[in-house]
Amino acid sequence: MGNNRPSHAIARVFVALALTIPVTAVAQTPAARQTGTVKSIDGTTITVLTTAGAAMPVAVAPDALIEQLAPGVTDLKTAVPVKLSDIAVGDRVVTGKAGDTDTASRVIVIKSGDIKAKQDAEKADWQKRGTGGIIKAVDGPVLTVTAGTRTVKVNTSSTTVFRRYAPDSVNFQDAKAGTLADIHPGDQLSVRGDKSADGLTVTAEEVVSGSFANLSGLLTAVDPAAGTVSFKDLTTKKSVTVKLTGNSDVRTLPPTMAAMFAAPKTPAGGGTPPAPAAGGPGGAAAGGGRARGGADLSRMLPRLPTATIAQLKPKDAVMIVASPGADGDTFTAVTLLSGVEVLLTAPAGQQPVTLSPWNMGAPGEP
Repeated sequence: MGNNRPSHAIARVFVALALTIPVTAVAQTPAARQTGTVKSIDGTTITVLTTAGAAMPVAVAPDALIEQLAPGVTDLKTAVPVKLSDIAVGDRVVTGKAGDTDTASRVIVIKSGDIKAKQDAEKADWQKRGTGGIIKAVDGPVLTVTAGTRTVKVNTSSTTVFRRYAPDSVNFQDAKAGTLADIHPGDQLSVRGDKSADGLTVTAEEVVSGSFANLSGLLTAVDPAAGTVSFKDLTTKKSVTVKLTGNSDVRTLPPTMAAMFAAPKTPAGGGTPPAPAAGGPGGAAAGGGRARGGADLSRMLPRLPTATIAQLKPKDAVMIVASPGADGDTFTAVTLLSGVEVLLTAPAGQQPVTLSPWNMGAPGEP
């Protein structure tokens, strides 16, 4: 019984569950199918930790079929038989039962080391072939994206993978499967794919998008207890309140780096100044290539110093990417960047510095 392979339909369900992000339990009893991360192993019982925080014990039958699958692979024919002793804490598993038995007759495992290696490779590819910005127009399968001073054409197709970020998070594990129809002008977008020689056209393999508001202004109030900041948005001239949560990424821009971003400089021979490369103080952006007005700060965000709401104070200048609430005046911060006074007071006519909610490597991160 334990060595009989399920039908192809059931096999696809197993694989889909194993690769779904975030992982969720599909039932709440030990005998039911469970999907998650191995928290502990006690004899023949595996405790699976779901993203909801529930620890679900799963008893594995003595004759259970246990197979190891590579991350991202959906064909169970490539699975390799392993032993229960090969499963370790931190591995991803999907378990299933046969009929009404109380024990799992099948376990599919994806090793944590393999998952990390795949994530590292994806992160490197996003850094190499990723770009992002704000959707300006949607014309059938072609997306027009503005990134700093550049306008990029993104060509999508039937093979393009679309994902949609959760309203209050740009963590890739929180993104849901999406479609081209989900994308609208004003959305934030990150795309991975082959670029043309001039970098102005991208053939999209994967698109991650979200609906967020870009806000900026001088703080008028900071309430650490409530987790909120208030200010008048420079664009809409409306007073807004922004709530910071555990998912909010709060950073501060050092004065020397802010000055580099605010200093306009045209490259030799004219043309559009390039966006800064990833890096922090003393890194690529602070070294050979100076950051300039019209640049996108998103590549630098991961290396900027982190901050807390307790460090903010009235009159601080901030740039925020946030998810709007139902009332239109209350927002949840995804990214908050302080120390941007010189960026908000750039000379008239100078291209603005833009802030996207994620850096180019984010979709590849765990």
